[in-house]
Amino acid sequence: MKTKSIISTIAMAFVMLISVNMNAQEFSKMDKSPMDAASFPTSYKDSNKLIKIVYSRPQLKDRSLEKLAPNGEVWRTGANEAAELTLYTTMALGDTKIQPGTYTFYVIPGAKEWTAIISKDLNVWGSYFYNEKNDVARLKVPMREAKESLEAFSIAFEKSDSGVDMHLGWGNARVAVPFTK
Repeated sequence: MKTKSIISTIAMAFVMLISVNMNAQEFSKMDKSPMDAASFPTSYKDSNKLIKIVYSRPQLKDRSLEKLAPNGEVWRTGANEAAELTLYTTMALGDTKIQPGTYTFYVIPGAKEWTAIISKDLNVWGSYFYNEKNDVARLKVPMREAKESLEAFSIAFEKSDSGVDMHLGWGNARVAVPFTK
């Protein structure tokens, strides 16, 4: 009787071991440039958004901004996948009206101004496949130097008199991209 009990216990333990291994899930390690999102209005309780951007947040880690986002070159506006911009209402970038929808948001950094680009490309890794023919709108905006440095690339929105400003900041660079209604 004890032999049957021991065999039964061993068999049950073996079955449990197999079922645990079969259900085990391997999760990726934490990304070095975690994904983030910014929207306006900024309150998570307000579901009536006007604009939202999903992007990854690279860090300087003793590297220069110019090395990570070179002046004069199209940059994905973050790390990993190119930033995805969603407009929930018709808005304008400069003189170009943009219909509600999801787009890719690129920038071309510069020493004194940056060019903001909205492209109809989607599901893009980096800016390796950027195609100017797919641009929906472009706008040059001034870049200013801040006293304090931001280690992680950051995006925030702020209400303006004519719509919403998207603020980009990294290192000492600060850029405001105006979206108007």
